[in-house]
Amino acid sequence: MYYFTSDYTEGGTPEILEALAATNFEQTGGYGIDPYCEAAASLIRKECGRSDIDVHFMTGGTQTNLTIICAALRPFHGVYGTVQSHINTHEAGAIERTGHKVLDLPTTDGKITAAMISEQHELYLNDPSREHLVQPKMVYISQPTEIGSLYHKDELEALYAVCQRYGLYLFIDGARLGYGLTAPDNDLTLADITNNCDVFCIGGTKCGALFGEAAVIVNQALKADFRTIMKQGGAVLAKGRLLGLQFETLFTDGLYYKICRHGIDLALQIKAAVKERGLEFVTDSTTNQQFIIFPQTMYDELSRHFVLAPWEYLSGDRIAARICTSWATDPAQVDKLCNLIKTL
Repeated sequence: MYYFTSDYTEGGTPEILEALAATNFEQTGGYGIDPYCEAAASLIRKECGRSDIDVHFMTGGTQTNLTIICAALRPFHGVYGTVQSHINTHEAGAIERTGHKVLDLPTTDGKITAAMISEQHELYLNDPSREHLVQPKMVYISQPTEIGSLYHKDELEALYAVCQRYGLYLFIDGARLGYGLTAPDNDLTLADITNNCDVFCIGGTKCGALFGEAAVIVNQALKADFRTIMKQGGAVLAKGRLLGLQFETLFTDGLYYKICRHGIDLALQIKAAVKERGLEFVTDSTTNQQFIIFPQTMYDELSRHFVLAPWEYLSGDRIAARICTSWATDPAQVDKLCNLIKTL
């Protein structure tokens, strides 16, 4: 059975494995204070077009999200996110465990708009009993979103402007950022993202690394004591050079973009087959996640050959499923899946 359930079903790129093997017996300092972490941070700063950003490496997405949110917020602060947001649905209450409420906002396309934040925050500011309420202090978004949609430059600029107007931090979760940056309709660069948020992360785990996320802190107010907060939460890896080496490899010679584009190309091939078959989508995604509405019988037959991810059970014996490609997806398996979709 071939898995189309997620983009972390494989290990790491051959380039990373070779680099790890070649440097295995080198001795370096620990806890991310080593030449490889510094080289990786330098490459990321160059790609972001900013020398004043702080870069920290952690092992996983949930760990990175809760560390950033914990570091940024005071005990009475909350964070805006969509109902579908990863911090609201798929982190076992990790954010609430740090003492911060996720203030979930309904959305059909997975995105938070400037108008939504303006409306919600005005309601908070004009509530006469607001001192008894959780105080919103951050907006959390994902790029791409949890349902495959993309923020475009004008949307991000407008959202960040509203956040600045209300004194809210904007945090962009980039667990799948490589797939967003290589989507055909993307108009954002890493430099654009850096200049339109307070903090973001660059995903490695889903984008070719064995494991690892890079937290990029732009806002000076969020930089102090960040490593201490990481340590307190168990997020400082003793052999930190294993993270640095992976990100140095990914950001050398455009490898990050090259491998993620592979996942995009195959996802769009699947999307074309679905369109040809006349099936509907949950959202119009140009990223490596495709959310497709199947008749239950068709889904069951496909599941005899592939492992798919059920997303939502719908009326009329239909099911919405996620098909996810990655940097390592086998083109031959995509051809087989597309042929089945067209003929079933």
